[in-house]
Amino acid sequence: MRVLFHVQHLLGVGHLRRGELITRAMAARGIDVTVALGGHPVPEMPFREADVVQLPPVSIEGADFKTLYDETGTPIDEAWRARRTRALIDVYESVRPDVVLMEMFPFGRWRFRFELVPLMERAMRDAPRVKCVTSVRDILVATKHPERAQFAAELARRHLAAVLVHSDPTLFTFAETYPHAGEIADLVSYTGYVTEAAERGPVETNDKVVISAGGGAAAGNLLRTAIAARTLCPPAIRDKVWHFLAGPRASEADYAGLQAMAGERTVVERFSPRFQALLDGASLSISQAGYNTVMNLMRAKIPAVVVPYDDGEETEQAFRSARMAKLGLLEVVDAAELAPERLAAAIVEADGRRDRPAPAIDLEGADATAATIARLIGE
Repeated sequence: MRVLFHVQHLLGVGHLRRGELITRAMAARGIDVTVALGGHPVPEMPFREADVVQLPPVSIEGADFKTLYDETGTPIDEAWRARRTRALIDVYESVRPDVVLMEMFPFGRWRFRFELVPLMERAMRDAPRVKCVTSVRDILVATKHPERAQFAAELARRHLAAVLVHSDPTLFTFAETYPHAGEIADLVSYTGYVTEAAERGPVETNDKVVISAGGGAAAGNLLRTAIAARTLCPPAIRDKVWHFLAGPRASEADYAGLQAMAGERTVVERFSPRFQALLDGASLSISQAGYNTVMNLMRAKIPAVVVPYDDGEETEQAFRSARMAKLGLLEVVDAAELAPERLAAAIVEADGRRDRPAPAIDLEGADATAATIARLIGE
């Protein structure tokens, strides 16, 4: 059983982490996975259970997704697109997969249609032996181009064997953020949320306040505000160990500023390979509201404050956090309102509601995804 998994990250590293967990679950079921990695490698997320083929890497500046830059920092052109498409098709020819697994496309990653449509068309020539499958998170970013959403449905109907939605439909349904979900309902399968496995060993209590920034590329203001908010918290919270995770892509200036505070009651790191274990034993979390971090929090079941990232056209974190706040799962501070006083108040509020009941959410999405892909291969 062989899977070719196209993984492309641009701003954060959440897609990489989710891809790693799915890859690990597939490998556990005896599936050989080849990852075609489209962004610059992130050493903290090496996809150890897969063969990784590095495509010519592409990146963006800040949160501007309109312009893609090649490995030299030059805006990509048609020649670069042709070169990368050829590289991806070469990986397909070498692997001869049973399943081509794409991350988000055609419901996201629109700017990579130049290579993904040819990949789907190449796989179609080997159908029905080869099947194309898309891996989609719970919430799609709102689009100003409704024609793209319609075209995505047409592509899905023509090329996809399944659309694996990494959500629990009792929390979010695909139709809430994708207007043509009804047209492809027979392709859609809910896997549950992709996060760490349930069996992780005994919890090691550390009683820390954990402040995490995801990938870290756009969380400098959150980290700085958390530092200031600490002094405004009551001693029972302020005097705990505050453990900052700046993120592998945090700027050197932001990271140096945090390191300067490190001391007996403050820990500063870029990344922790034991992030889930750290949260499991923590007293409270402060973070952005990305898919992976929020599901880590749901697994840990600790009080949490989230500040949704909303720069540019990003809407998914705000949508996710508003729904979860309404269910009493966490406290939300909007980015526009982020200030030390506001954050400190939310921290106190979260800490005071640590025993509130929480609805059950399906968090076994990695294994369910692997099981579905194994079944598709068997068919």
